[in-house]
Amino acid sequence: MSLELRTDRLLIREWALDDAEAALHIYGAEDVARWLTPEWHPVTDIGAMRSVLHAWIEAGPNLIPPAGRWAIVRASDGELVGGLSLKLLPPFEEDFELSWAVRPDLWGQGYATEASKAVTDWAFGQGIEELFAVARPRNERAISVARRLGMEWVGETEKYYGMRLQVFRMRPA
Repeated sequence: MSLELRTDRLLIREWALDDAEAALHIYGAEDVARWLTPEWHPVTDIGAMRSVLHAWIEAGPNLIPPAGRWAIVRASDGELVGGLSLKLLPPFEEDFELSWAVRPDLWGQGYATEASKAVTDWAFGQGIEELFAVARPRNERAISVARRLGMEWVGETEKYYGMRLQVFRMRPA
């Protein structure tokens, strides 16, 4: 779904093929990839990253709204700092998952929380009744972001992605 949101420090926008080099520093980083879904493997080169971005861009119009994948860009200098997505969780594709990834050298600066807050507010404005975030039990950074967003912990499950995950839920205020 086409989207452009602004926060105090960030722009959340559609991905572009020109983002490939900067995106590789996020999705090619082992420190990021090890926490993503089990089928994800670090992207190893610019060509592969361009192919991933191309697939995301092409799939966008076919996603069930408000699903999408977006780039997180620092407004002050236009630097790509991360990515966000809203997508249906497997296996039943009934629950919307919010996920985020930030370049490792920029961790701890609040970009994931700030961007995710903007997207959750927008999604609730689109009529979504609840959003979920899932995290591997040892992914303290993701768990902390979910808590800073005001998401409530609802337990652990192996329902999503075939592995034990912490599940967090958020509903409109």
